[in-house]
Amino acid sequence: MSPVRIVIVGAGFAGYQAARTLSRTVRDAAEIVLINPNDYFLYLPLLPEVAAGVLEPRRVSVSLTGTLPHVRLVLGEVHSLDLAGRRVGWEDPEGNRGEMSYDRLVLSVGSVNKLLPIPGVAEHAHGFRGMPEALYLRDHVTRQIEMAGNTEDPRERAARRTFVVVGAGYTGTEVAAHGVLFTDALARKNTALRGTAPPRWLLVDVAPRILPGLDERLARTADRVLRRRGVEVRTGTSVKEATSQGVLLDDGEFIDTRSLIWCVGVRPDPLVENLGLATEHGRLKVDQYLAVPGHPEVLACGDAAAVPDLTRPGEVTAMTAQHAQRQGRTAAHNILASLGKGTPKPYKHHDLGFTVDLGGVQAAADPLHIPLSGPLANAVTRGYHLMAMPGNRVRVAADWLLDAVLPRQAVQLGVVPSWAVPLDTESPEVVRTARAPGR
Repeated sequence: MSPVRIVIVGAGFAGYQAARTLSRTVRDAAEIVLINPNDYFLYLPLLPEVAAGVLEPRRVSVSLTGTLPHVRLVLGEVHSLDLAGRRVGWEDPEGNRGEMSYDRLVLSVGSVNKLLPIPGVAEHAHGFRGMPEALYLRDHVTRQIEMAGNTEDPRERAARRTFVVVGAGYTGTEVAAHGVLFTDALARKNTALRGTAPPRWLLVDVAPRILPGLDERLARTADRVLRRRGVEVRTGTSVKEATSQGVLLDDGEFIDTRSLIWCVGVRPDPLVENLGLATEHGRLKVDQYLAVPGHPEVLACGDAAAVPDLTRPGEVTAMTAQHAQRQGRTAAHNILASLGKGTPKPYKHHDLGFTVDLGGVQAAADPLHIPLSGPLANAVTRGYHLMAMPGNRVRVAADWLLDAVLPRQAVQLGVVPSWAVPLDTESPEVVRTARAPGR
């Protein structure tokens, strides 16, 4: 008799934790298959440090085959799901298609960049959801500073040294905080830019304050640090139009820039809306045990699932790594229960607070809802990340130490062109290999 086959779609925080828990528990009693476009788990919270040259890309990329010894990895993007026949179809990186059956299925496909119907944004902005986008941004920022030093035109020089981040949530705030330190360091090393004004960074959000979803004390700390570094924080402001020459804000001001970084939030992976299943707020509807109604053999978790928040009746859990990790473990536990090992348990988690890395020795954190700032918060933030990472801890710590004592390396390799990381993409974790017409 063939062993039970458990298929997990997506290796984000939820999918990785589900696979890891099952790998340690099931071993050879069931076949565990993980379908993912890449062969690594991306530790997203540290991606701004990759874009700013603090961490090397492989530091935040944890090998799936190296850390999940009892899991079979299938490189591919899932494009179809036959719920009645219990079959899942995918396409691998070389365009070949495959299909397999499953006995249990975990849908943890995550999320992609959230788009808004603003003219020019899809064509001229770049998101920040995957490694390709971080590598592109790192090269792009470095290139803009170098090209600013090449020109004698003061307007072009100012435009190339101006960077606009839209979205002052967790990601946008960290990108701006790390970005301004990075460009200041680049400008200081550039002979042609010495003695000139420092690069200009703007953080724009329609909300009345930055970090609108987090504790106000964290927001005040982050706002203070950003403004002290020269970041122009524009709250209550939105983008009206984007062009190749800059950004028009809704207050009528036009910002000359070649760099529009889109961090307005995320939406569930488009696969969700194509499944024909019930959704809530665009996410798959599940019960408190993470099971899809009418399909007890299918569980969904992470950003793709609208999981009931039992700590706040009537609401669903936020799209955070903290929830996704724990939902992945719960999904694994409930799959084991469905196979006769234990009893199912509902998902319930009280958030433990948040950390915001502001670069250098600055951070804002509220572990167990105790507000911290400055170097102490930075130590807590980095300690949390090291504990949360499933691998590469020593290498990450070594990069942090080297960054503290050595000048940051500033070269642009040009390996990811602009057209390879479009904002409007269903797969921000994958580099586009064919250039779209007109780009």
